[in-house]
Amino acid sequence: MSNNSESVDPVSAGAPRPKRRPRYGGKNPRRFEEKYKEHAPELYASEITKILASGKTPVGTHRPILVPEILEVLAPQPGQVVVDCTLGFGGHARELLGRIQPGGRLIGFDVDSIEQPKTVARLRAAGFGPEQFTAVRSNFAGLGKVLGGLGLEGADCILADLGVSSMQLDDPARGFTFKADGPLDLRLNPERSPSAAEYLAQISEAKLTIALAEYADEPHAATLAGELVRRRVETPYTRTHQLADSLREIMSAHGFARDKETDTHCIRRVFQALRIAINDELGALDMFLRNLPLCLKPGGRVAVLTFHSGEDRRVKHALRDGLRNGIYSSTNHEVIRPGDEELRANSRSGSAKLRWAVRA
Repeated sequence: MSNNSESVDPVSAGAPRPKRRPRYGGKNPRRFEEKYKEHAPELYASEITKILASGKTPVGTHRPILVPEILEVLAPQPGQVVVDCTLGFGGHARELLGRIQPGGRLIGFDVDSIEQPKTVARLRAAGFGPEQFTAVRSNFAGLGKVLGGLGLEGADCILADLGVSSMQLDDPARGFTFKADGPLDLRLNPERSPSAAEYLAQISEAKLTIALAEYADEPHAATLAGELVRRRVETPYTRTHQLADSLREIMSAHGFARDKETDTHCIRRVFQALRIAINDELGALDMFLRNLPLCLKPGGRVAVLTFHSGEDRRVKHALRDGLRNGIYSSTNHEVIRPGDEELRANSRSGSAKLRWAVRA
C-alpha cells in the first residue's frame, strides 16, 4: 500500500460509531442500567468479588440462603431424584446437582419467563444436560401432575425456597422495588395478569384490607386500603414511586408515620401484600403442602425456606399435622435461621426460616 494513501474515517464511510458506556455521577453507578460490570460478571471477576465481600448481592444475581443447612437436611445422594420448586438463579440447584451425580436427576420449577431461560443456560454451561436437569415452566402447585407426566412416582428430596429472587427485586422494570421508579408490576410471571397496577385499579376496599392484613400483617390495613381506593379515582396507580409517595402522604395525614424507617417498613409491607395477592403465592403454597406427601418417596425429605409469617405458619402447621398423623416420621420444632456469618455476608437472608420433614 502506498504511504501517500489517505486514511478513511469509518464513521464518515457509513460504519456505526461505537457506543460509549453511559456516564454516571459520583464514584460508583447507582442506577440498575448503569451497573455494567455487574451485568457482565464474567468480565469483572475482581469487582464482583469485592461486592460479595462487602455483604451485597451483585445486580442480576441471587445468593442462595442456608446452603450447608439445606444440604444437611436433604442429604442428597448419587442417583436420586430431586425437585427444586423455585429454581431462581440456580444456586441451590447447582449444589444439589453436584451431589446427586452420577445418575441423579433434578427437576427445576419456575414461572418467571424472563429469568428461567438464563438459569437454564447457566446450568447447561456448567455441564448438566437434559439427563441430569429438567426445567419446567410451571408453578410448584402442580408438582404432582408434573412428576406423573415425567413418569416419576415421587422424589427423594424436595426443596421450596419461597419468596422472590434478587434478580426480580433489583430490576426496576419488574416493579418489585420502590427504591427506583418503575412500572407497578410485581408479577413473578410477567405473561400472566393482573399486574399490581391492574389489581389496585379494581380491588374492593374490603378485599384490599384483608390482603394487607393477612399477607403483610399491616397494622393500619383498613386505613391504608380506604385511602388507596379513594385516591385511585383521581389518579390510578401505575408507578412504584407514585404508590410509595401516596403511602407516605397517607401515613403523614393519619399521624402514624414517625420516621423514615417506619415509613419504609410500611411501604415494604404494602408491596409485599400486593405481590402475594396478584401471584396467589399462598394459594399455591397451600396446594403444594396438601400434595407434598404424595410427591415424596417413603423416607423422602423436604426442606422449605420461608420469608414471612404467613408462609411460615402454613408450613409449620402442615408439617406438624403430618407428623401427628403419621405422614412424616420427623420434623424440626425449632426453625433453622442464618447464622451471624451469613447475615454479615448476605443481609437479605435476615428473615429466612428453614423447616424440614421426612416422609414416613
